Amino acid sequence: MADSRGEGLYLVLISIHGLIRGERLELGRDPDTGGQIQYAVELTRALAAEPTVDRVDLLTRQIIDPAVSPDYAEPEEQIAEGAYIIRLPCGPRRYLRKELLWPHLDAFVDNALQHARRVGRTPDVIHGHYADSGYVGARLSQLMGVPLIYTGHSLGRVKLERLLASGVAENVIESQYNISQRIEAEEIALGNASLVVASTNQEVEEQYSQYENYHPERMVVIPPGVDLGRFHPPRRGEPPPPYADELGRFLRQPRKPMILALSRADERKNIATLVRAYGENRRLRDKANLVVVAGNRDDIQELDKGPQRVLQELLLMIDRYDLYGSIAYPKHHQSTDVPGLYRLAARTRGLFVNPALTEPFGLTLIEAAASGLPLVATEDGGPIDIIGHCKNGLLIDPLDAEALGETLLDALSDVERWRRWSRSGLRGVRRYYSWRAHVKRYLRELQRVKRRYHKPIIRAQKSRLPAVDRILVSDIDNTLIGDREGLELLLQRLREGDGRIGFGIATGRHLNSALKVIKEWGIPRPDLLITSVGSELHYGAGLVEDVGWQRHIDYLWKPEMLREALSTLPGLKPQAKVNQRRFKISYNVDPEKMPTLQEIRAHLRKRDLHARLIYSHQAYLDVLPVRASKGMAVRYLAMKWGVPPDCLLVAGDSGNDEEMLSGNTLGVVVGNYSPELEHLRDRPRIYFARAGYARGIIEGMEHYGFLEECLSWEI
Repeated sequence: MADSRGEGLYLVLISIHGLIRGERLELGRDPDTGGQIQYAVELTRALAAEPTVDRVDLLTRQIIDPAVSPDYAEPEEQIAEGAYIIRLPCGPRRYLRKELLWPHLDAFVDNALQHARRVGRTPDVIHGHYADSGYVGARLSQLMGVPLIYTGHSLGRVKLERLLASGVAENVIESQYNISQRIEAEEIALGNASLVVASTNQEVEEQYSQYENYHPERMVVIPPGVDLGRFHPPRRGEPPPPYADELGRFLRQPRKPMILALSRADERKNIATLVRAYGENRRLRDKANLVVVAGNRDDIQELDKGPQRVLQELLLMIDRYDLYGSIAYPKHHQSTDVPGLYRLAARTRGLFVNPALTEPFGLTLIEAAASGLPLVATEDGGPIDIIGHCKNGLLIDPLDAEALGETLLDALSDVERWRRWSRSGLRGVRRYYSWRAHVKRYLRELQRVKRRYHKPIIRAQKSRLPAVDRILVSDIDNTLIGDREGLELLLQRLREGDGRIGFGIATGRHLNSALKVIKEWGIPRPDLLITSVGSELHYGAGLVEDVGWQRHIDYLWKPEMLREALSTLPGLKPQAKVNQRRFKISYNVDPEKMPTLQEIRAHLRKRDLHARLIYSHQAYLDVLPVRASKGMAVRYLAMKWGVPPDCLLVAGDSGNDEEMLSGNTLGVVVGNYSPELEHLRDRPRIYFARAGYARGIIEGMEHYGFLEECLSWEI
């Protein structure tokens, strides 16, 4: 990969789940490959086309799976000048639905950091799309010290509310969707974001407002754009698109006006109500054909249960109303077929209909309008703004089938009004929904963010300790210490490393306490000391403090306001002065009176206060800056000293070591570990040693071959 060293902006977009490539997008293939994918790819291209932008990288997951195209295994794909799709390893090679990706996101963070090193520059901004990328983006923003932009696309709290309203049990929702983890990731992203980009005002006012980190002053509405080169009205003399032959297999009178519906086979898309509205309105059936393009399928029985139910109901309703010859429901289509479908419907003076129960934005509505096709759409979310701007159709109650049928019939009955709607839609799209308009507003907002934000602190650089090519970082209590003979064996192994192995300690203890234990156990002064739960970092015999780390974690840190906010909560008593540090506020707690961590986070978030809460032993609560933790400090060190994550071996025994152990570092859990780490056992880069204490560290080093040669381990 060539270095990017231009004068313009370097932007990193992140969209992890689904199937992403530059051409022939498989939209509707599954619930994870929808409009968000197209938005991210087209935004990448549109940003790269701007003269002030040097390079745009869209980071996504690398997938090596015979069940999907080999395109998704390619590490890099250039999709325009200065625009790249970068595919990074993240968990198993096979294709996974998004709900299964959560345990692997820390590895994606580490791989993204290595990508930045290969490019040779720090991004000017990171933009995360959806909850998983919001989590990753927040971590990268914290580590690299650059602003985060966040777009949720669809939100977990809204999904939870709707699933509960539909009668699904909360435990079923949790097991199927990992909904609490998704919502917390969204809260983290919203709390760290310098800018939240939404598509509609309703999204800001009714959806994001449900979150504890709802700060509307950091939110801006910038509707997505549409590629006016692909989506345009039918041209005089232009032959019908090839897909017309596919629809001709279904329709007796294909020249009748076409009512086109295009969506995934998802219950929220409300296809059943549309078919019922059409089937029960004889005049509408005489007037028009109905075309339902609901994703792709080979065999309905091989689909997930949700799409199965939708399509089985569709077929039953076609049979119930005897719609054969009047409705088309093709099994397959390509993304390249979609523009022709809109134009075919416009050629017949038809309509595009979106009867979804809820529609956060509705990209297909803009595409249809850009093709000269009037709209009938749900009176929820994006369609309200789109039809309001374009003045090219009607809004409907998605639950009223009879009214929907009459509205469709009315919309098709006035030819002159149809022409006005068509022309008005074209004007509205050019004015409000072109990619050029979107990107101009986007870059203006980005410059405002950059002016408010600190300059990046961490930059990729070569090691200033060339003799060290790998580092062991260990917790102290119950990991490094606890077995004196084992400790001496470990120290001997490190001495045999000829100075090539760095040695570090990461502990919750404050500096003086850590030094006291080190002296008591006869441990040589380590090369680096991470103390006070990751809020302090010192080097070498002289205990030189890392001032860059202090500046880095000072972001959003308001200790006096935090103390004041927490003083009103029961069950919290400040610890002795010796335990209070510049970047750590510590409390003794009464677990019977103390609110839950979730309640404390909500209490702080609603006051726009941001902190990391560390609760231990049901007796202590540490409050840290959002960028401070043992895990974050370890990754900061890897970047600062130029040590790849797989040349960092980290060892621990308890829950407060989990973040340090996760990701692409070589993790070792010693044999005397606490039960809260058991759920990490199946992670590929976390080795559970049989031996305890320092002997367990030695066992882990031997497992990875850590003492032999620094290389990238294939786990």
